[in-house]
Amino acid sequence: MNNFTFHNPTKIIFGRDTHHQVGTELNSFGIKKVLLLYGTGSIKKSGLYDQTIRALDEAGVDFVEFDGVVSNPVISHAREAVRVAKEHKVDGVLSVGGGSVLDEAKAVAAGAVVEHDVWDFYTGTQIEASLPVFSIMTLAASGSEMNGNSVITNETTQHKFSFNSIHSNPKVSILNPELTFSVDPSYTAYGSVDAISHVIEGYFTQSSGAAIQDRLAENIIISVIESTNIIINDPKDYDARAQMMWAATMALNGLPKNGLEDIGFPNHMIEHALSALFNIAHGAGLAIVIPAWMQWYADKKPDRFSRFAKEIFGVETAEDGIKALKNWFSKIGAPVTLSEVGIYDKDILAISANAAVMAEMWGLGDEYSEKEIKEVLYLAL
Repeated sequence: MNNFTFHNPTKIIFGRDTHHQVGTELNSFGIKKVLLLYGTGSIKKSGLYDQTIRALDEAGVDFVEFDGVVSNPVISHAREAVRVAKEHKVDGVLSVGGGSVLDEAKAVAAGAVVEHDVWDFYTGTQIEASLPVFSIMTLAASGSEMNGNSVITNETTQHKFSFNSIHSNPKVSILNPELTFSVDPSYTAYGSVDAISHVIEGYFTQSSGAAIQDRLAENIIISVIESTNIIINDPKDYDARAQMMWAATMALNGLPKNGLEDIGFPNHMIEHALSALFNIAHGAGLAIVIPAWMQWYADKKPDRFSRFAKEIFGVETAEDGIKALKNWFSKIGAPVTLSEVGIYDKDILAISANAAVMAEMWGLGDEYSEKEIKEVLYLAL
């Protein structure tokens, strides 16, 4: 196991009815006025909006709201939210929704304390400070509730870039599995793929690691598969929703990658190009990319892929393990080929060129030129 430093400052409040505590938590951090950020209206239909407002009122926390965050959040909307946050002099940002809302909330919180464009943080400028971020999660998927990551799309350049900063970790994230009962089946599936992807990346790309990290990654994947299979048949099974929600959080809170060396996120790199150019759901894009990438990459790490096949699906060969994962993605309702989402071979040149830009930014350029990215994409057709 390699040396590592692990520091995660996010407080998690997990369980039934916990979202009612949001006002108390904001009070504990001295928040007087908060920017309430949410999506396109689902929290109003579910009643969560009214419950959140009531909790803020009871705690004496003033708020200004800003809605309209989309599933692939865009920089133009984040810029406008930054303007509103500055104009109203808020001292915190409250995200109510899924990972997309929280990703934009982190952008707004960082952008509200500087004079330069918030997009600069996605192209290399370091975050030195941020307004405190709080979240009530309504989707189990991104793990954004317990990390400092933010991903956003620039509609003008058609690039989907990210930042990571300890300053952007939410101060408090509230995870009530009941709030995921009404999630559309397709987004339940995409969330499951997303959660699995976060541990698959390090599991396969590591140059060295430790047995405990392998077992942690494998158990997260198995837990996601088991809970999703139950949720498909009974969307209101609390225990399955709870297991899924906690597994998704654990997948990207830093624990699974501790002690690993030289890990990369090539599947995310390629998928970001897909969703930047074609605006498909992130989890849907990952379900397409991952099996193709595994097929392309398996010969580089044969022992890793054989272990995955045996531990996750109880099959003997790497090929059978990849096939089993692809079949499971399809079974739960995720697309597994580019053609299923209206992307064809004529589009591969643009996708690979877009992804190659991110490969350079993420230090993956030596292994993933446009040529290698094209090879993966052709396997996904």
